Amino acid sequence: MAKGPAREWVWLECSETGDRNYRVQVRAATKKLELLKYCPRLRKRTLHKLSRKK
Repeated sequence: MAKGPAREWVWLECSETGDRNYRVQVRAATKKLELLKYCPRLRKRTLHKLSRKK
């Protein structure tokens, strides 16, 4: 069985509040990911960017 590309867990951080609301799995080579997701604090959809925990 062939192995696929390595995956890692990353966070999606709200660009307006700075909250990390979602944890998703992406390929390790992914550099930039931006999605419109729901922000519970603002109660609307906002841009969420990829954030790796430090």
